[in-house]
Amino acid sequence: MEAANRKLIRPSFNELKEKMDAKRNVNPKKIVPPEQTNAENFYYVKQMQSKTPMVVVLRDGETLHGVIEWYDKTCLKLNRDEGPNLLVYKPCIKYMYKASEK
Repeated sequence: MEAANRKLIRPSFNELKEKMDAKRNVNPKKIVPPEQTNAENFYYVKQMQSKTPMVVVLRDGETLHGVIEWYDKTCLKLNRDEGPNLLVYKPCIKYMYKASEK
């Protein structure tokens, strides 16, 4: 019996090179960051649980001292020792920070 003349079927080197280049040029889509990170919520919960004294500075420059009792999407409730408790709308807040301990 005579051995059959077999030809290997494989792509040429140039074809492989083109395929590899095509794969390298395709940029995977970047993942879009989430719309909300919940960092603000985490911060409020942490300050509420530890009853951290806070200083809230309003847009007009007034400062409020107190502890955050609760919050929602639009406002904070600030418990104060030196005055009545306040409901502060978030758009009125310029910034806030932890009060220095005396």
